[in-house]
Amino acid sequence: MSHPALGLPPLDPNAGLPAAAARLRAARERLGSRTLEIALALDPTITIHNDETGIRLLLRDTGILIDEVADSVATGSVAAIHSWAEQASVIYRRRRVPMDNVIALCEGLREASRAVLAPAERAPVDAALDTAIERFRWQRRIAGDARKRNRILQLLYKGA
Repeated sequence: MSHPALGLPPLDPNAGLPAAAARLRAARERLGSRTLEIALALDPTITIHNDETGIRLLLRDTGILIDEVADSVATGSVAAIHSWAEQASVIYRRRRVPMDNVIALCEGLREASRAVLAPAERAPVDAALDTAIERFRWQRRIAGDARKRNRILQLLYKGA
């Protein structure tokens, strides 16, 4: 991501598709709820890993995800969402949300955004979501992710 202190110009919010980004931001509430519905259909274990409060936090997080994707679409650069995904993964890990659940949210947003965007405007959204998913998959490999462990390997590591 460009940074003025490094001598680089800031990202231009009109370099990409600012009209598509504005439509994404305008439909944030509707897209957020539809994104969560699709994510729950894609990965039913989300309800197992999260209680009602956790589901509400994921619904709140979809609004932030939509804003980050809209910023990426408006600037025509995936640098901002790359940085956001790196920082957000720490927060999700602290809340014990598996990265697979966050990836399901990204896939849900991909499907839900098709109702708001024209076919020509979907490529920047797909690129932004692919970048975020790639970062979340990278973070998933770190030990401590709240996912189901292999019982045999767990037994071997304990030395029992």
